[in-house]
Amino acid sequence: MKILILHGPNLNMLGRRNPELYGSFTLDDLYEELVDEYPSIEFTYYQSNHEGELIDVIQESLDEDYDGLIINPGAYTHTSIAIRDALELVHFLKVEVHLSDITKREAFRQVDMINDVCDACFMGKKIESYFEAVEYILKQKENA
Repeated sequence: MKILILHGPNLNMLGRRNPELYGSFTLDDLYEELVDEYPSIEFTYYQSNHEGELIDVIQESLDEDYDGLIINPGAYTHTSIAIRDALELVHFLKVEVHLSDITKREAFRQVDMINDVCDACFMGKKIESYFEAVEYILKQKENA
């Protein structure tokens, strides 16, 4: 099982940024938690503060044999039609994840440009949201 995990802008600042909303863990801590919890899964991680780089990785994933993609696009969730369009090309499982519950945040954060091109969305539970996303992919693959 291979899962690509993409992180958008400012997620490299986890541990420094508003711990009440995002937790006190770092991005490396999150990756370690996932590897510890799911040792049989081959995870590929990528984080960028640049929209075009995220789009490039999404497009490149089309030629790989991933079972799923988990994406936390950060602020691009609310603004990027380009990331949405790139995700629309992906024909393996796509899961949107957010550390906080964007439906209970500022009005501009409640706009979600990618939700309709993803198979599922998990949010508001910090690291647990990622575990839920992985479990979703595992269950979908098991039932396929």
